[in-house]
Amino acid sequence: MPHEHAHSGLDEEHAVHTHGEHAGHSTAMFKNKFWLSLVLSVPVVVFSPMVGHLLGYQLPQFPGSAWISPVLGTVIFFYGGMPFLKGGLTELRSRQPGMMLLISMAITVAFVASWITTLGIGGFDLDFWWELALLVVIMLLGHWMEMRALGAASSALDALAALLPDEAEKILDGDTVTVPIAELAVGDVVLVRSGARVPADGQIVEGTAEFDESMITGESKAVPRTTGDKVVAGTVATDNTVRVRIEAVGSNTALAGIQRMVADAQASSSRAQALADRAAAWLFWFALAAGVLTAIVWTLLGSPDDAVVRTVTVLVIACPHALGLAIPLVIAISTERAARSGVLIKNRLALERMRTIDVVLFDKTGTLTEGAHALTGTAPVPGVSEGQLLAWAAAAEADSEHPVARAIVTAATAHPEAARLGLRGTDFTAATGRGVKATVDGAEILVGGPTMLRELGVATPASIAAQTQAWSDRGAGILHVLRNGEIIGALALEDQVRPESRDAVRALQARGKRVAMITGDARQVAEAVGAELGIDEVFAEVLPQDKDTKVTELQSRGMTVAMVGDGVNDAPALARAEVGIAIGAGTDVAMESAGVVLASNDPRAVLSMIELSQASYRKMVQNLAWATGYNIIAVPLAAGVLAPWGILLSPAVGAVLMSVSTIVVALNAQLLRRINLDPAHLAGTSTDNDRRAVEQPATATAR
Repeated sequence: MPHEHAHSGLDEEHAVHTHGEHAGHSTAMFKNKFWLSLVLSVPVVVFSPMVGHLLGYQLPQFPGSAWISPVLGTVIFFYGGMPFLKGGLTELRSRQPGMMLLISMAITVAFVASWITTLGIGGFDLDFWWELALLVVIMLLGHWMEMRALGAASSALDALAALLPDEAEKILDGDTVTVPIAELAVGDVVLVRSGARVPADGQIVEGTAEFDESMITGESKAVPRTTGDKVVAGTVATDNTVRVRIEAVGSNTALAGIQRMVADAQASSSRAQALADRAAAWLFWFALAAGVLTAIVWTLLGSPDDAVVRTVTVLVIACPHALGLAIPLVIAISTERAARSGVLIKNRLALERMRTIDVVLFDKTGTLTEGAHALTGTAPVPGVSEGQLLAWAAAAEADSEHPVARAIVTAATAHPEAARLGLRGTDFTAATGRGVKATVDGAEILVGGPTMLRELGVATPASIAAQTQAWSDRGAGILHVLRNGEIIGALALEDQVRPESRDAVRALQARGKRVAMITGDARQVAEAVGAELGIDEVFAEVLPQDKDTKVTELQSRGMTVAMVGDGVNDAPALARAEVGIAIGAGTDVAMESAGVVLASNDPRAVLSMIELSQASYRKMVQNLAWATGYNIIAVPLAAGVLAPWGILLSPAVGAVLMSVSTIVVALNAQLLRRINLDPAHLAGTSTDNDRRAVEQPATATAR
């Protein structure tokens, strides 16, 4: 199998839902049973005297026509109804009555009553063949819809995994050999050509290319990756050829981790599901008691025939298939919608809790900020232009692999004058924690921080002292550039605030949520970022192992907390919070402490969680109210409580109402698909805003 490595034991898990009442049942099984039962039910309904009377048409008459409904109805009962009969028996044996027992009770009563009528025993008119057929068909449809929705998220991810190439170009002794992906092992080096997909998770060991990572992050813009960067299986090299050393295969890949995560979410229980199960158990006893009471009352009234008819009708229409779909279908669609929006729900409780969150606590570095240095300020001395300062600094830093050096070179490349000068450095040397030295255009250029200045005994020129002091006060990292021993300017480098962070904070506050930030950075740095973003509360200088105590502190004030972090050093806090959200899943999808993982690095995705949580809760309440309300009203009417006033719910009308109830619940749940979960839309920002290049100061560590 070409993609066996990508699924690695997950296929069966995704194909068969193994939770609760659907244990051991596949989506295909319910689908096949539904279609065949639907075909068989058509003649059952057409040849039903009750339906003919209800719709006012004459039944077709020919030899054997009277046996069409009983024979086909019996086939439907045993073939289509078997999953429910087995499920009901399991619930009976475990003494935990629920949905399946109620369904099996209803179809069994309808089956027995219909055969009694067909055989002319007792003279009862209890022809429920058509109702039995429709009941089984509707239940099969409902369970098929539910399981299809539950599997949709997994199916989408399986489809992504199926995009992996069948073969890879493995490099052996300088030559490339085409091998099946299943034969790749950790440590192998593969060639990924332009336009090809990465066959397994790994690290680039040679080359630079832009990668389409939309399958993982949902971000359509290609991302540049170079030597030393990680790449994920299934992503596409869009412009150049690179060599990648394999670091993970099979079940250890990012895609496999995401698949497991979604599968765990589908198998996890929730308070809402438990509520539906309790409602079903309660309804079982309610229906059983109503049936017994109906039989006793009508018998005492001297009408044994009515007692049987009323009791059978009560037990048949008490089937809670609408209730059975009320919660599971909402949860299933919510999980699917979340996955398709880049929100991977590991625990359904996290989705339910999100609507009650009082405060969202963001980690700063890598969450609200990019987690990478960016040049945010230049201060050349008189006589030196900004372009010259950047050109000299970039030439000296060109051979350095330090993140600060990359930021300077990137800024110089984007600056017209610096790029035009195109200076090159030679004789490069670096001193860890101090700076770099190189010969540029015949002059000695030094670039370094405060330690270098102290060692050289050089003071900051008065012309730029005020500017560098302002940078220092807000926590920026400051590098000085020296030419032949004289300072020619200074550079400010900081951890760049994500363009989306301000929108995320503003939108959360507009929804009545308090926003807090936690970081290990110095207080002045944290306060600067907090003020820039409008954060309500800032926790600064917090060690990673102490972050969970700050979550506890917020909880002690009576607030429910959603913690948003990068999923590495935030694990204890993520686990402590009511909802733990790991942002920027990438290859970190196996992190166990968060209940939710956001596939992108966009902090606005938290808004998608809140929106989906509130919408799904509304649908759950609406569906529960409709489903239970129908049964509470229909059962007494079927029992004949209004019979003294001439109002009786006939079996035919009861069956129609039962079907309508199911359709209403299913359609109401489907409305969740219309919700716009786009973070930019929820934050009230436009596509143009998303693309704007905003460079806001945050923090950095100078060398």
